[in-house]
Amino acid sequence: MVCALGAAVCFGTATVLQAVAARAAGTPDGSGGEAALLLRAVRQWRYLAGLGLDGLGFVLQIVALRSIPIYAVGAALASSLAVTAVVAARLLGVRLSGAEWGAVGVVCAGLAMLGVASGTEGDLDGPEALKWVMLGVAVGVLLLGLAGGRLAGRWRALVLGLGAGVGFGVVEVAVRLIDSLAPSSLLTHPATYALLLGGGAAFLCLTSALQRGSVTTATAAMVIGETVGPALVGVVWLGDRTREGMGWLAVLGFAVAVAGALGLARFGEAPASEDGAGEGADRARSAGASG
Repeated sequence: MVCALGAAVCFGTATVLQAVAARAAGTPDGSGGEAALLLRAVRQWRYLAGLGLDGLGFVLQIVALRSIPIYAVGAALASSLAVTAVVAARLLGVRLSGAEWGAVGVVCAGLAMLGVASGTEGDLDGPEALKWVMLGVAVGVLLLGLAGGRLAGRWRALVLGLGAGVGFGVVEVAVRLIDSLAPSSLLTHPATYALLLGGGAAFLCLTSALQRGSVTTATAAMVIGETVGPALVGVVWLGDRTREGMGWLAVLGFAVAVAGALGLARFGEAPASEDGAGEGADRARSAGASG
């Protein structure tokens, strides 16, 4: 659980650091194009630090998924929105409303309940077809991301955000399905390719959703997609359980943590400071997200 929370801290902090670096790289009139803005952003130490935190967070996520149930890891990763909100309030001068501070507290309470109730990871391998199903889902999410530009209106952010969540969920399940880290085993295991395709497709969907859709809608859909589905797979097929007699507390903690994260959905993309960042900064953040 410590690793899962550490991954959430890494991801949440990385979002803000990359947003700060992208804003600093922007020009007042937003000129230069997205590629030029991204190149200036990656020269910022904060942007590189953010990438480093993303890498560390992914390692911690893998360790957590190999040790505790998927439902606990998923809820912990959703709490990265609370980390982003708190760090943005300090580094970007974003004012959190009383309801948003309450949502941060709700997330913490839910995670505390999960920490008490969670057992160890399940010891089941799941049906043989599950790894192929995960690969098929990953391919489906990739096709959705490639076709996402054709979606229009309010459905764009919702559908692509949900697709991103499902892709990240595939990564969570695939980590559990990989039973050996030997190169020969990794290269022949369908879950390896499900992990790679699912992660890449998720980022593609999320980037497309944030570029032309509602951040709040996309992030809320993503949180649902990356928590509920993988949690059910872990409980039904992989043997994830709670401590004896604490199933009700785990369900309550999961629901509370996810509900709190949904309340912070606007922080799916770190916002500009309250005094405004200008059009150039908005384009810089978009370039950073694309990167």
